[in-house]
Amino acid sequence: MYLLDTLFSKTPSKSSDSMTKPIYLDYAATTPMAQQAVEAMLHCLTLEGEFANPASLQHGFGERAEKIVEQARFQIAQILNCKANDLVFTSGATESNNLAIKGMALSHQKRGKHIVTSASEHKSVLDTCKYLESQGFTVSFLRPDAQGVFSLQDVLQALTDETILVSLMHVNNETGVIQELETIAQALQERGIFFHVDAAQSAGKLPIDLSKTPIDLLSLSAHKFYGAKGVGCLYVRNRKKTALAPLLHGGGQEFGLRPGTLPTHQIVAMAIAFKIAHQRMAADFQHCQRLEQILIAQLHQLDGVCFNGNPQQKLPNILNVSFENVGADALIIALRDEVAIASGSACNTGAMEASHVLRAMGIEGDRLYGAVRMSFGRYTTEAEIIQAGQRICAEVTRLRQLALE
Repeated sequence: MYLLDTLFSKTPSKSSDSMTKPIYLDYAATTPMAQQAVEAMLHCLTLEGEFANPASLQHGFGERAEKIVEQARFQIAQILNCKANDLVFTSGATESNNLAIKGMALSHQKRGKHIVTSASEHKSVLDTCKYLESQGFTVSFLRPDAQGVFSLQDVLQALTDETILVSLMHVNNETGVIQELETIAQALQERGIFFHVDAAQSAGKLPIDLSKTPIDLLSLSAHKFYGAKGVGCLYVRNRKKTALAPLLHGGGQEFGLRPGTLPTHQIVAMAIAFKIAHQRMAADFQHCQRLEQILIAQLHQLDGVCFNGNPQQKLPNILNVSFENVGADALIIALRDEVAIASGSACNTGAMEASHVLRAMGIEGDRLYGAVRMSFGRYTTEAEIIQAGQRICAEVTRLRQLALE
């Protein structure tokens, strides 16, 4: 057990000197912070910067902190094309999803107690919906097709007279599959049903225009687009009409929907990171497309490789791959000191278990238990992808040979 002062010592140990730095291919779990976001965060942590509580408006320190929080809120709103006061800062997409779904359910249960979501959602949506089932709500879990996509017709068929909310993710965190949400949003608006979108994986990677797509609630998490962990926001269109019930009660911050001292440093860093992601969106997308092409070409050197998800309707930075006769856990462990990959979502307390997303797509057997997720991003180099591909192919070959012995 290392002490923190040892862990963060500027003098590296001999063992770390002799080791080659592993290649990080788990960007879907979290991204390294953009340097400009780090600098903005540091400015808001010390006496020389805007460290004060933004609710302490009795003095200039607090006023200045409050001012830069509101500037950050405005900057994020500009990119999403919505009103600044429609954004509620939270600790991330998990809290935003909980606030959106529970808040809607508790506020609108007299109107109806039915919710529609999909079986391939993030656990923060699925577990929230399962909790609401224990409180007397009914939930319909849509099943995607074999490539992870569901249609407008799937959604409409699940609606009842009791439906108050539909909650669907924009981009799946395990397969990268993009759901076409525009037609769904329009159809739900016509029927007067609220629509919540988990945009944790798409924000900063795909354009989101809330003035054109009638989404009522949208969840974001800063650490997915090169911001800090522990901060995100929830977009709430027309708070009076949507009328969310808060999950927490306290000082009344964030329009009474999310009380607690605002983390000025994290919020400012989030706004900077989101602005950079917006400016670099096309370049980052093309960069990831190139990396994906290189990695796929390398993996195709192996037999028995199956790519999971819709190849024409996905983000290029996430690859979900099954290797015949190789278990995901064995491959991940074999590569852990050289290439960081995952078996699925990072939100299952570190457990390596079969993907509920792939199960929802009807994938079972060896293909399910052999599936791994490789995800990369802005700071991944072509050289790293080539090296990672070589190591993955070598380990898959080795593990297959061991299985035959």
